[in-house]
Amino acid sequence: MSKNFDVVVIGGGPGGYIAAIRAAQLGFSTACIDDWKNAKGGAAPGGTCTNVGCIPSKALLQSSEHYEHAGHAFAEHGIEVKGLSMNVGQMIARKEAIVKQNNDGILYLFKKNKVTFFHGHGSFVKADAAGYEIKVTGAAEETIVGKHIIVATGSNPRALPNVAFDEKLILSNTGALAIDAVPAKLGVIGAGVIGLEMGSVWRRVGSQVTVLEALPAFLGAVDEQIAKEAQKLFAKQGLSVSLGVKIGAIAAGKKDVTVEYTDDKGNAQKAVFDKLIVSIGRVPNTNGLNAEGIGLKLDERGFVAVDGDCKTNLPNVWAVGDVVRGPMLAHKAEEEGVAVAERIAGQHGHVNFNTIPWVIYTSPEIAWVGKTEQQLKAEGVAYKAGTFPFMANGRARALGDTSGMVKFLADAKTDEILGVHIVGPMASELISEAVVAMEFRASSEDIARICHAHPSLSEATKEAALAVDKRSLNF
Repeated sequence: MSKNFDVVVIGGGPGGYIAAIRAAQLGFSTACIDDWKNAKGGAAPGGTCTNVGCIPSKALLQSSEHYEHAGHAFAEHGIEVKGLSMNVGQMIARKEAIVKQNNDGILYLFKKNKVTFFHGHGSFVKADAAGYEIKVTGAAEETIVGKHIIVATGSNPRALPNVAFDEKLILSNTGALAIDAVPAKLGVIGAGVIGLEMGSVWRRVGSQVTVLEALPAFLGAVDEQIAKEAQKLFAKQGLSVSLGVKIGAIAAGKKDVTVEYTDDKGNAQKAVFDKLIVSIGRVPNTNGLNAEGIGLKLDERGFVAVDGDCKTNLPNVWAVGDVVRGPMLAHKAEEEGVAVAERIAGQHGHVNFNTIPWVIYTSPEIAWVGKTEQQLKAEGVAYKAGTFPFMANGRARALGDTSGMVKFLADAKTDEILGVHIVGPMASELISEAVVAMEFRASSEDIARICHAHPSLSEATKEAALAVDKRSLNF
């Protein structure tokens, strides 16, 4: 006998599990289907983000940063460390424990909010009078029916043509998070978020890391001034980044990988790595969804086609997160999940794409929201800019991390904040003030007039806002 629900969510990542919880909070009978498994075959909801993305990468970044501080920065504080060594097995075990805590936390939230969880793979069967039949293929196959369906099936790593991931030598983000020993030489193809974060982890613990990027500019989506500052700081750390390269043949041997490529000057190069991480983007995951069988429209790039409200071409079928247009960010997926649940309830859920923050969790961190300076120039928008370096911030000096800056961009006439860009310590936390300010359409003067605690890193945000009007007080 079929089980009927008001809302069925296919996928338990950030978009899916949050959508299910919000739908349940709004009084709908709700089910969530997710097929992620842990090492023991048990349920592991949370999607890529929790299992092989955001959460485990931050765990490894934290561990490797502690190691680097112990080896290089502690002495300045009078802390002497002798016989320092890196236990990679323990670092990975800690990461796995954190992942499980998050998996278990989501299962607890489902129980707390009375969301029925199905551990298996969900796919469309057909539409009927009650809604849509969904087949769940797991330990036991069953069919459920949902009046409303929310597709939140996420994304998969993009592979290079004819170079499959084996997760032993040629790694996606999954394999990059499970390396069991420090590789002497690590190659990374793609200088994006994943490439830089994973490259940073393994460089800190002893790998010689080479990052190969096809684009001629470093971090092309980031404000140019901020990107150049970050590139300079990464080079100083010993992270080798080659831009404008063209990847040729890649051959995996028994214990290493050979990569042939052409550098930005047209010279043929060859490099041999113990491990190779390929991080060239992600593709929408509609595998096994039976989109074609039900008539669910996909766009030319394979994303589920949706309108501005996340509605698909099928009545009462919605889609959110990485499987639809827009930035592939966990927090964007969460906001869409909440908005869709509220729209189903007849409310007016809203996602403002202009105030979605971006973060790269390297050291220094890079975070931004809104327009970059090059975007404003291209759009012909008259603007004012203000910057403030962390080297002039007292708290940054006390922390021993004075790299980077805060940059404000404001409308030349109205002073409305158009973008804020940060490279430096705790940028991921500092950017929230800018998001709030932009959501309320604040001016740089508003931030400049707000009292910030002293000493704090947030004072750099205030000073950058003051600098828009050329009246910074501490620089």
